[in-house]
Formats: sequence, C-alpha cells, structure tokens
Amino acid sequence: MARGLLYAIAGAAIGAAAARAAYTAFTRRAPQPGEKDQGRWTRTNHRGEPITLLEGPAFVAGSGVAAALAPGLPVRARLAALLAGVGSGALGAYDDLYGTTSSKGFKGHLTALTRGEVTSGAVKILGIGATGLGAAALVSQGPVDTLVNGAVVAGSANLANLFDLRPGRAIKVGLLAGGPLLAASVLRDQPVSAALAAVPLGAAAALLPDDLGERAMLGDAGANALGALLGLAAVTRLRRPGRLVLLGTVAALTAASEKVSFTKVIAGNKVLNSLDMLGRRPVDPA
Repeated sequence: MARGLLYAIAGAAIGAAAARAAYTAFTRRAPQPGEKDQGRWTRTNHRGEPITLLEGPAFVAGSGVAAALAPGLPVRARLAALLAGVGSGALGAYDDLYGTTSSKGFKGHLTALTRGEVTSGAVKILGIGATGLGAAALVSQGPVDTLVNGAVVAGSANLANLFDLRPGRAIKVGLLAGGPLLAASVLRDQPVSAALAAVPLGAAAALLPDDLGERAMLGDAGANALGALLGLAAVTRLRRPGRLVLLGTVAALTAASEKVSFTKVIAGNKVLNSLDMLGRRPVDPA
C-alpha cells in the first residue's frame, strides 16, 4: 500500500501543479479583446456568456507533464499515458477549433462518413480510436486484450466529452469515476494503476474552480484527454471480466446519449442535480 499511496500522491501533485502552471501561462498569452485570433479559444456558455477553452489544453499539458515525470510508471505505461492523453487531447483541440455543427453525435459523424463527408468529428472519432488502440497495445497481453482495452480507452474519451455541457460536470464525473479506481489501486498496492489514475485526477481537480466559476471549460481537448487517461488507468487495474463490464457500460451510455439528454436526466433527479449544482453559480430563475 505504501508504494501505491506514494506514487498516487506524487502523480496527483505533479498533475495539479503542471495543469495550474499551464493554465496561467496560456491565459496570460491569450489574445485580448480586439486582437487578432481573440475569439479562437473563446466560446459562449449555456448562459450566453464568453468562456475560454484554454482549460482543455492546460489539462492536456499538465497531465502530459505528470505522465512523463510521475514516479512508479514503467516505460511502456508512461508512453501509453502520453499517447492516450496527448493524442486524444490534440484531436479534441482540432475539433474545438475547426469543428462544425452540421453533424452531431457519434452516429451523426459516422453517418456523414458513409456519405463521403469527412467531418471534424469523424476525424476525431477515428483518431481517438487509433490512439486508444496504440496506447492499449503498450499495456495489454495479446490482440484480444488490446482490442478490448483500446475500445475502453477510446470509448471513455468520447463518453467524458458528452458530460462537458455544464460547469464542472465532466470533471465531477471524472472524479466520481476515478476516485474509487484510485482508492482500490492504492489499497491493493498497485502502483502503476494508482499513478495512472492520480495524474488526470490531480490535473482535473486543480482546474475545477475555474470550470465551476464559469471562467473556463474543458472543451473536447480536455474532456477527451480526461476520459482516455481514466480509461487507461481502468484497464491496467481491472481483470478481463471487469473490463468487459466497463466497456458494455461505456457503450450503453454512449448509445443512450443519442436518444436521451443527460442534462435533462440529471436535472430531473434530486441527488444527481444536487451534485451537478455543487459549487456552481445558481441557475437564473428564467
């Protein structure tokens, strides 16, 4: 337990410090109102207020630095974390900057692809699938494990992004999902999975105040990277039956998102809504 706890603390601390440093540097250098490219990393939130997307690149940079420097990670696991986090984050950033709304959702982008229309979302889906498989290949035993683990990593990246619709929601979901994973890894003294889980959780927690304060959001870059890294940590911790259950859960939630609004489901449940509103500005009466 001692090694797992030590590596978890170190990974979380490095991730948090690096993410905060990256966010401060990125926002200081961001174009000011009236300057060229000022709106590139700015979006309008659910209140109609301007908000920066630079939290996403800050998360990717912070978790990437932590994955490279955190103690306790074998070379292959370290490379897998860098590929999963930075790869999915870069593809998410591409969609943030150049994405269109002509096609929406997993099904919409793949349907457009069958018509010969290559959307930014399709590029991201296929790219994250490839980086997920690449990362999985570095930590898996054989082709079957690689396919299952790659699907979990890629699916988790996509699923996390589906929750990034309200302040702090994607990070809260990440903390709620990753917290038990981290605790189990520490208690069973599994230093690799403990470090892999701690890195994104530390980086995400450090950026949560700005997300909740509606000054910044993860965007596709940050949410995709958060989900991919937690998925990678999960596949290094769980046995095959557990990974299959996780994959089925991720697939079911992704399919449900095509028909059901997660925001409406959360708002209609007292417990979920209380968690969703925790730390947020009150909703306007209108």
